[in-house]
Amino acid sequence: MPKKFTFTVNGQRVEVDAEADMPLLWVLRDKLGVTGPKYGCGVGVCRACTSHLDGEEIQPCTVPVSECDSRKVTTIEGLADGGALHPVQQAWVDADVSQCGFCQPGQIMAAVALLKRTPEPTDADIEAIENMCRCGTYPRMRIAIQAAAAMMDRPGQKKSKEPKRQDASQQSGAEAEATEPPASRPTTQAPKPTEQKQPEDDESLIGSLFD
Repeated sequence: MPKKFTFTVNGQRVEVDAEADMPLLWVLRDKLGVTGPKYGCGVGVCRACTSHLDGEEIQPCTVPVSECDSRKVTTIEGLADGGALHPVQQAWVDADVSQCGFCQPGQIMAAVALLKRTPEPTDADIEAIENMCRCGTYPRMRIAIQAAAAMMDRPGQKKSKEPKRQDASQQSGAEAEATEPPASRPTTQAPKPTEQKQPEDDESLIGSLFD
């Protein structure tokens, strides 16, 4: 018998009538019109439907709606902040990751979850993501995740826009000379160009050949 469930989807409170064991994926797609999460396998293997429940990664095809009552669901539609893309979404665009695009909402949601757990992921951390991509865009996904990690702000940490400059005592001789103010450098005068003797006129030149 259907029951009423109330929860939040991408910041909006919703109420749905559904069987308690109906997968969240069907509630999102068929009842709420939230189609970012894709149906691929229905058993949590392909992970094309990956979304977040209270900030944690889930596969809605295997989570009954009854487990979502009074909780917060986030799908790919809820990542952007108004017109500003989430850093992972922006990195996906910059790296031109998508091909067919079917699995990409789930891939992005998995990447966001990874960076929440591991702000500076290694290649091994990224390769541990189990989402499947039939187009094989895994190398570009790695590039995008690394780029997103670099652009995301961390609490209490400011990213410097300029490379850190070395103290003069730590610079090599060549570096110190390159950064030394021009006024303090010894000046040397360039040698004057030597005057070249102008060639004689053609007749004199030809005559000299037989002297």
